[in-house]
Amino acid sequence: MEIDNTRLNYGPKKFVIWLFIVASVMIFAALTSAYVVLKAQGHWLHFLLPPVFNFTTIIIIASSVTLHMSYISAQRLKFTRQKALLWLTLFLGLVFLGGQWMAWSVLVHNGVFFSGNPSGSFLYVISGFHAVHIFAGLFLILYALTGIYSDVLQAKNLFRLQVAGIFWHFLDILWIYLYVFLLLNQ
Repeated sequence: MEIDNTRLNYGPKKFVIWLFIVASVMIFAALTSAYVVLKAQGHWLHFLLPPVFNFTTIIIIASSVTLHMSYISAQRLKFTRQKALLWLTLFLGLVFLGGQWMAWSVLVHNGVFFSGNPSGSFLYVISGFHAVHIFAGLFLILYALTGIYSDVLQAKNLFRLQVAGIFWHFLDILWIYLYVFLLLNQ
């Protein structure tokens, strides 16, 4: 029996990204559960979330839209548009990170620090851990970009965009969940 090496099997690689997403969901579920439990014990510092979180939420939603549009462009073989939209997605991801940094600066200015009261610690850990995931998502977007510029097979190009899209859309949904959770529990 001869093996067909021209057929690409990306299923196992895509499965790995789903495992990473499931693990991330479990970690964030644990963090938000611990937040609720510790808040119920009292001694909780109450503060308002920085308004820049509103801006970063809009930015990450917009970045998911641009990434999806890039994928559609790739399917339609509109590579120039695909590149432009991927670069825009990357830029919006960096703006999101900059906005998170600004939010942390506002928190420090308002006397909410990483150490001290657990309410501040949780906010920094939750948003910081999400930022680490954003860095991973930006790496996947860069990986997709390098594929476009190195003329990989179209199937591989689409696969890279799919993986980046799956993870980036997860990050979008995760941030919306975290933001609403923090708004409701501030």
